[in-house]
Amino acid sequence: MRHFESIHQKALFNWASNYPALKWMHSSINGAFLAGNKAQRAKRMAVLKSQGAKSGVWDVFLPVAKNGYHGLYIEMKYGRNKLTEKQESFGEFVHSEGYLTHTCYSWLEAKDVISDYMGF
Repeated sequence: MRHFESIHQKALFNWASNYPALKWMHSSINGAFLAGNKAQRAKRMAVLKSQGAKSGVWDVFLPVAKNGYHGLYIEMKYGRNKLTEKQESFGEFVHSEGYLTHTCYSWLEAKDVISDYMGF
């Protein structure tokens, strides 16, 4: 995850901490910075993949069923960045399975999407 996205995602979760209804909103580990040298990072990534980490999974998930959806997935982006092919595929899949999906370019946009979804 790029630094800009990290700052905005942190701000989003800080805002969400004020709402008990968002208690179980969480992020994926995709894009997390792994410390160490190249070999150490590769080893840790192999462990994470063996535990289920998948490329393309979106950044934020709200497991609350509302408005005919099973939950809400948000992918945080910045600037002119677009979804990767794997992210597009994941988004299309979860949407076809009954989840609402949004790509957001700031924490404020994500906050508005969540507020609208939750009826805040």
